[in-house]
Amino acid sequence: MKDLRIVFMGTPDFAVETLKILVENKYNIVGVITAPDKPAGRGRKLNESAVKQYAKENNLNILQPTNLKNGDFLNELKSLRANLQVVVAFRMLPAVVWQIPEYGTFNLHASLLPNYRGAAPINWAIINGETKSGVSTFFIDEKIDTGAMILQEEVDIEPDENAGELHDKLMALGSNLVLKTVKLIEVGSIETKPQVDTTDIKTAYKLNKDNCKINWQDSLDNIYNHIRGLSPYPAAWCTFINGEDALDVKIYKAEKESAEHDLNLGTIVSTKKSLKIAVLNGYLSILEIKLPGKKRMDIKSLLNGYSFTDNAKAL
Repeated sequence: MKDLRIVFMGTPDFAVETLKILVENKYNIVGVITAPDKPAGRGRKLNESAVKQYAKENNLNILQPTNLKNGDFLNELKSLRANLQVVVAFRMLPAVVWQIPEYGTFNLHASLLPNYRGAAPINWAIINGETKSGVSTFFIDEKIDTGAMILQEEVDIEPDENAGELHDKLMALGSNLVLKTVKLIEVGSIETKPQVDTTDIKTAYKLNKDNCKINWQDSLDNIYNHIRGLSPYPAAWCTFINGEDALDVKIYKAEKESAEHDLNLGTIVSTKKSLKIAVLNGYLSILEIKLPGKKRMDIKSLLNGYSFTDNAKAL
């Protein structure tokens, strides 16, 4: 049995579950590296990462470097004498960091690698209509999410599951996979295999305003998957043209309705209780929405105080 001294690196909620399982299984966490506090909200109050909050509650040693190549930080990191580094939802590490520990630095990624390397694997798996996702552990190397694979576990994506629900499922699955990986390293029975690149590997591109915009010319299934793949965050969006109004709205939840119609694509069809948008081979029935400056609401709440003209459309 190896006497592990672990440095954990992570920032959001997704990473907390893994840090928690390592702490609860009595592993020696000699340091926690997380993002610097960031100003947030109207008061620009400094916001601590979810990992920092958990680490503080458990009296763990916290480091928050702004530059991972900074000499003072590297000296402090080396002084911890860690022999294993575990990375979950952090940033790309320079070689001077990931090469430090004797037993390596491994990462948890929320996809079935080699597919969906990159920043937003959970979102893109749903956007692309996948029926399966999963989690992978691998040793970090020079490139992004390309290192030698350790373990992988698969899970089904339900037809109406959104990104938030899949996030929570993979968060729990991933924390257990990390625990299994650490135990293999601890007993010296780790086996790896190289990732095999093929021509049809799918990428988890960083999300931005352009790729979050709904294309109402797309198919019914693709638009539906786009909306659930971006819900609840950052949310799919489009522009409603309603009379003199041009409103950028976010759509969080919708239902598919297959039907024949002769309406222009993007035409908004509303009643007192429902809001539908005409697409190829049917309609997208909008269930949850957010107007500029308003809170997220169900469609009935919106239609209580807002009406649409006969020629309203979504762009």
